[in-house]
Amino acid sequence: MFFQVMFGEVVLKVFLQGIVGTAVMTAVMYLIAYFTRDRFKVVKILGTMLTLQTTPEKGLSDKPSAITVGLIAHYLVGIGFAAIYEQLWSQGIISPNFINTTLLGLLNGIFGAIVWKVFISVHPNPPHIPLRSYLVAIIFGHVFFAYGISITHLVIHSY
Repeated sequence: MFFQVMFGEVVLKVFLQGIVGTAVMTAVMYLIAYFTRDRFKVVKILGTMLTLQTTPEKGLSDKPSAITVGLIAHYLVGIGFAAIYEQLWSQGIISPNFINTTLLGLLNGIFGAIVWKVFISVHPNPPHIPLRSYLVAIIFGHVFFAYGISITHLVIHSY
């Protein structure tokens, strides 16, 4: 019984950290998209690619199915990385301070940029996006993703 309660609490904490971190990153990416007028809308890009719904003009899909798939996939990946962060912190491997969180975000962002570059290069019909600036934005966005997870972690563990 004790193990089940503890496991449930950890799952809930990781879920919340992943949701907050992913929401922060998504907001940052949408702000970058707004100010640069570029297609940095990660949920739409991901959904368009996963559902193979690139428009004939190489644009992003506005179909609800693409957006839903992109949203679910993005948040699931975020929760998965939150679980990794939580393990690193709970095992005492690193602490969730500003420098460590920034480094985790940069590493996570570099990993994410590599995955995106590979995904776009092997996709049969990727949408047209400014790849170099998109990958830089991905790295930058993941730093904020890490901050969102870290701050949520610290708030949860302060109670």
